[in-house]
Amino acid sequence: MRTTDRLFQIIQILRRTTRPVTAAAIAEELEVSRRTVYRDIAALIGRRVPIQGEAGLGYLIADDYEMRPLALSPAEAEALELGARWVARHPDTALSRLALDGLSKIRLSLPEASRMVLDQPALGVKEPAAAPESLLDSTALREAIHRWRVVAFRYRARDGAITERHVWPILLGYDETACLLIAWCEDRQAIRHFRVERMWEIEVLARRPPRRRHDLVRQWRAARTAAMESLAPEG
Repeated sequence: MRTTDRLFQIIQILRRTTRPVTAAAIAEELEVSRRTVYRDIAALIGRRVPIQGEAGLGYLIADDYEMRPLALSPAEAEALELGARWVARHPDTALSRLALDGLSKIRLSLPEASRMVLDQPALGVKEPAAAPESLLDSTALREAIHRWRVVAFRYRARDGAITERHVWPILLGYDETACLLIAWCEDRQAIRHFRVERMWEIEVLARRPPRRRHDLVRQWRAARTAAMESLAPEG
């Protein structure tokens, strides 16, 4: 690996997390020695990259650090294209359009001679097993999550019962054909999962939830982990 590529990878590793990353962890991922990592960290600091920390404790990079645009390698472009094509085939129409727009930008990021990895990809996406029952549009829900706003909607349960809900949207989850809204339900006073195709009259309200989204995400993850552990076989 060239030195410039290695320096870029170190920055990427540090940007993945808000916790200190040790030189040993960086060295293991890049398959180099810790001495090389220490030298590279010093070189980055010398180039005014805002890295803090020290040997033995780990390193952090400033949250607001922005790198100048870098061209994608053919392998990186192919990996991103694989994910974008999966999203583009999803019945969430808004997200599908965004994925197609992203694909065009991926193509433009590559030198013309490298675009064969997109024209003749070595990676493929499985075709959907069946056509979706209905198309989705997650635009309003994604807006509510980003702006952290309460969402009101009507919901049809599996048994056909219809209710009106006010929720604090935590995140959207996807599989091949469905989209699931994970949210704190004011009516049930608990985290609930809602299938987006069963929601209608969706309205993003002006008021903000009284709790932080970060805390609710952490609560949901803890509950999911506990549920998984309870299902694990003993011994």
